[in-house]
Amino acid sequence: MKKQVAFVSGLLSVLLALPAAAQFAKPEDAIKYRKASLTVMAAHFGRVGAMASGRAPYDAKAAAENADIAAAMSKLPWAAFPEGSDKGDTRAKPEIWKDSAKFKEAADKMQAELTKLSAAAKVGNVDALKTAFGPAAATCKNCHDNFRKE
Repeated sequence: MKKQVAFVSGLLSVLLALPAAAQFAKPEDAIKYRKASLTVMAAHFGRVGAMASGRAPYDAKAAAENADIAAAMSKLPWAAFPEGSDKGDTRAKPEIWKDSAKFKEAADKMQAELTKLSAAAKVGNVDALKTAFGPAAATCKNCHDNFRKE
């Protein structure tokens, strides 16, 4: 019985991983996916930033919605940096693959800060938003500085 459960679990794991592997069968597929997810994340993060900086009127509902989307999107692009996707139409630096632990740490920190930003946006006041926005923006800048070609 234990062998059957182990076999079924193993088979299920392989089957569930197949769509992800097939999704990035070609390096350009991974590049398109990560560009798209980062673009959507940046658009929503930018809307929150505009409110936090006073460039746009503060709207608590819009801030919370956009921060939620940015936080959700922050989980998506990292799987789309497989080996071999460093060539082509990408601004990804080789450091992503050379120091993958540092890259993962930067991604994890950015996700954590965007989660905090999302929570702060739900408080419903611009000061909480401003306080959380700065550290979140710093994690984005850090990643761009270390892992993105200009």
